Amino acid sequence: MCKFSWRIPQTICDTSPVTDESVARQASVLLSFRAANARSFMDQFELSLLATGVAERSYVRKVGWREGGSPVSVLPVATIFGANGSGKSNVLKVMDDMRFQVLHSFRHGDPEGGMPRRPFALDREARSLPTRFEIDLVLDGVRHEYGFSINDERVLEEWAFRYPKGRAALLFQREGDHVEVGSIERQKSRAVLELLRPNALFLSTAASAGHPALLPLYRWFSRNLLLAEADSRQLRQALTTDMLNDEHRREQVLALLQAADLGVTGAKKHEPDPVMQERLRRAVRILNGLEGEPDGDDGPTFDELGVRLTHRSVDGDIELDADEESLGTRVWFGLIGPVVKALEAGSVFLADELDASLHPALVAELVRLFQDPVTNPLRAQLIFNSHDASLLGDAVGDRLLGRDQIWSTEKRNDGTTRLYPLVDLEPRKQESIGKRYLAGRYGATPILSHNEFAAAAELTTAGKS
Repeated sequence: MCKFSWRIPQTICDTSPVTDESVARQASVLLSFRAANARSFMDQFELSLLATGVAERSYVRKVGWREGGSPVSVLPVATIFGANGSGKSNVLKVMDDMRFQVLHSFRHGDPEGGMPRRPFALDREARSLPTRFEIDLVLDGVRHEYGFSINDERVLEEWAFRYPKGRAALLFQREGDHVEVGSIERQKSRAVLELLRPNALFLSTAASAGHPALLPLYRWFSRNLLLAEADSRQLRQALTTDMLNDEHRREQVLALLQAADLGVTGAKKHEPDPVMQERLRRAVRILNGLEGEPDGDDGPTFDELGVRLTHRSVDGDIELDADEESLGTRVWFGLIGPVVKALEAGSVFLADELDASLHPALVAELVRLFQDPVTNPLRAQLIFNSHDASLLGDAVGDRLLGRDQIWSTEKRNDGTTRLYPLVDLEPRKQESIGKRYLAGRYGATPILSHNEFAAAAELTTAGKS
């Protein structure tokens, strides 16, 4: 029997009995991500979703990673706290940068256009240094490692290994113009070399050529690391709107709208004109990585989508115009599509400032969807950043987040960002994490001076006198 804490429809949750081991063999999950010289990070940083010895056992997922091997312990959620401007959003954006390179370096790259990237901007020397991305994941029950290093002109290095029996098996390894291919589909790999450009990834090129051994890895990027940020809200609202056309997904969307206690009772979708239909389809394709970035068009606005939400009133349900909906309702509507997609596919969802315009209780319930194996049987993963210390919790027995699911960012004096896990500070199990975070015991909080604010206010009022 499948229980739902807030009316999640059964199409999200498989009600048939599934053992932990059977799902573990099918799972594809993120284990860790590393990067260097990217955005506000100069030195290499790592975000790990491997469970530690202090993990909340109810949150840990067992996932098989090689034939006949013991499963690895993986976490479904990681959250990043930090002061404004400390770089916590950049953790997610760097992950999105890697996804963009994989999906678009061959298909949309200009043969003469070099490699678009964002090295650390506050050091001139950094522009001449390479940017590096690495990812460690389990793909269909087999551990994979993939990474690459680029500069402004070309790919410098690229590699991919898999571990079917616990030992590394080469898929390919590239250094400059030289590429060594593994024994799997070697003939197809050599054909890819005929198409390869200096400024295109081998993985991206191989996917365009239909390489059977590398397509699963490429498709993992197309289905994972979807970033929800303010700039993508209209695209995400288009995705949610598109789901209303499918009977089962419509049920999911409406259940999550109603469960959020926004007063929403239903949704009506008015058929848009052909031009708007094409914009809607293109917005969904962009969000799914099937097209490049929008060219001056961020997607249809909420008003243009043709969706009208119905609300409870003393006179019965009434339909509101789009401009009458609260910001929180529109933000939540834009999150529903990616959340449903992640839960039903078991994919990795990135959310920048998840708590923006949403009540903390609503954010907590969304996090619980990923933490709970009943509502998240396919081991989807949520990585988000936040300022809301209430998510950290105070009561030991009622923690929304385990100690090894909490990460922090701080900005150093040279402008670089440092990412570190809470477990490095060795918090005790009985600590009141939320209160100690607000007190600055773990860092990742702004250092503010009332005297400086007061002096700034005096300058402002003096200018008007």
